[in-house]
Amino acid sequence: MSTANAAKSGTFKIGGDLEVHRLGFGAMRITGSGVWGESDDPAEALRTLKRVPELGINLIDTADSYGPEISERMIHEALYPYNGLVIATKGGLIRPAPNVWNPCGRPDYLRQQVFVSMRRLGVERIDLWQLHRVDPDVPRDEQFDAIRELQYEGLIRHVGLSEVQVDDIEVAQKYFSVATVQNQFNLTNRQSNDVLNHCEAHNIGFIPWFPLAAGELARPGSPLDAIAKAHNASPSQIALAWLLRRSPVMLPIPGTGKVKHLEENVAAVDISLSDTEFEHLTALA
Repeated sequence: MSTANAAKSGTFKIGGDLEVHRLGFGAMRITGSGVWGESDDPAEALRTLKRVPELGINLIDTADSYGPEISERMIHEALYPYNGLVIATKGGLIRPAPNVWNPCGRPDYLRQQVFVSMRRLGVERIDLWQLHRVDPDVPRDEQFDAIRELQYEGLIRHVGLSEVQVDDIEVAQKYFSVATVQNQFNLTNRQSNDVLNHCEAHNIGFIPWFPLAAGELARPGSPLDAIAKAHNASPSQIALAWLLRRSPVMLPIPGTGKVKHLEENVAAVDISLSDTEFEHLTALA
């Protein structure tokens, strides 16, 4: 059994007051194929969720659209009443079919989804609620204003955004304090470097989704493969160690529905990359 603990990843205060360990858990993969329906192995998915706090993880990221609904329900079943855990969820997408994600930022829909997430999770306030996508068909000011009202009413503690540009963050800041940004970011995809730098400058938590992607960089004989072998680790563990070192506001949330994979992810906190290794990996993409 793994003895690694996510506490070794360090801490970050979301919104300046909600302290979490930087290595979190993404609860998308506890659902079925296409992020649709039940997991192929619901019992293993539940065991994985119950193992999460035992490994020192106290930030869990989910969304009403994962399943849909199933991820939030399983989190409640496995972990309620969430002693010491921060359950972050998201809203703003409609799921008509597997692997289909349609933005819906109508204020009435966002409001509805906050209430149904609260009910599924069994909470009276969501610690961190994130707009899953800015709907291009609804003025973003209307979306941000609706979120501000939900926070004003005490239904949301902190607010985050997902897949946004710096301009979106700056406009949103006129309505509420942006506590987190969740964009795709990993060793092979650095398109959000400017967003990450903005977040670091303003102490906004940056939650990279798809954090373990290594792709061609992990091929046998590659520099990443060589560094992984030198640490007796997998390329994905090195990718995670690189993310944690990349920025103090980085909050990776690798997800899985299997206990063994969860333990492997958490073991990445014990990997200490040298300056040369870190710079080499940074130069790869």
